[in-house]
Amino acid sequence: MNVKSRTVMGIIASICFLLGLSFLTRGQTVSEVPNPALKGAAMPSHATGTFEVKLTPQGEGDKAEGSTLGRMLIAKQIHGDLDGTSKGEMLTAGTDVKNSAGYVALERITGTLQGRAGSFVLQHSGTLTRGAPLQSITVVPDSGTGQLAGITGKMTIAIADGKHSYDFEYTLPQVPE
Repeated sequence: MNVKSRTVMGIIASICFLLGLSFLTRGQTVSEVPNPALKGAAMPSHATGTFEVKLTPQGEGDKAEGSTLGRMLIAKQIHGDLDGTSKGEMLTAGTDVKNSAGYVALERITGTLQGRAGSFVLQHSGTLTRGAPLQSITVVPDSGTGQLAGITGKMTIAIADGKHSYDFEYTLPQVPE
């Protein structure tokens, strides 16, 4: 990879990092459809904590008139009410206009959520329009496994003083007694 390509990928990584991880906005969920296979009343909950993230650019990126497309691997260590790891992939688009970019990503989180073990997938979509962010992070329907089967919800992410944190509003079926 030449110096110019590395510079472009670094700029895209920085924009996507800021877009995907530093702006505190609320995600939007699609209307929830009940799953008759899941028993027990829904249990709305809230989880907070911190995480460390590593973004690894894949390839040199595709630069064309006015934009650069890129792809990155995501790896996180998550702490707090949600404790575990995540792996995922991100597609990015940077533009020649300062502070304008977009990304989409999918990540699978595996661990425990307030004592319940399993995994689920988050879907990210974000844009940065001349510095104005818009972000949505939602649980992929029916992606929950183990004790997290049936999970729905949305997440927000923020960075303060260089530290990453999450706020996760979710609903899980109640555990039968």
